[in-house]
Amino acid sequence: MLSKPPPIDDPALVAGVVAGQRDAADELWRRYGPRVRRLLRRTLGPNGDVEDFVQETFIRLFGCLHTFENRQALAAFVTSVTSHVARAELKKRRVRRWVMLAPDRSQPDAPVLPTDPAARQALARFYRILDRLSAEERTAFVLRHMEGLDLVGVADALGRSLATTKRRLNTAWRVVVEAVERDPSLREYLGEPTRE
Repeated sequence: MLSKPPPIDDPALVAGVVAGQRDAADELWRRYGPRVRRLLRRTLGPNGDVEDFVQETFIRLFGCLHTFENRQALAAFVTSVTSHVARAELKKRRVRRWVMLAPDRSQPDAPVLPTDPAARQALARFYRILDRLSAEERTAFVLRHMEGLDLVGVADALGRSLATTKRRLNTAWRVVVEAVERDPSLREYLGEPTRE
């Protein structure tokens, strides 16, 4: 019976990718692909093709790993690159919305699949609330409250100081809480918002 080789650690994985080893690139994709996909889906919302952004994230990752020095912190680096890709897309969306507003300044609703209409509508309303945030505030909110990163992890992913990160999170928190308080049906899904 053949035994499985021991898992490769992150520094060796980075070294393998930088050296052009196909197995190392495949392992990086297997190890971090689910995290990248989940973070992008949560940050960008149900609208859009997340797979394109997953690929863009890995293209950026593979392109800059040779400059990555702290190879023990690969997970944080992957999160940081992912958050940069998500923020860039959110900024593009904001510009597109501004340019493509209807005469009454409304935006058409995205099509909703019929599986659980009430839940899908609540999710769409929640993402409209997140659309009010800047790209950095939204990314910080998702990293902290949906991904569960601690404040230092969020600050590292955003490339910001801890104080700036706290300000972004406080702003995002206020916007989300005020909107949820005005939407009784959202409160049913999210519960009463409480400060951490």
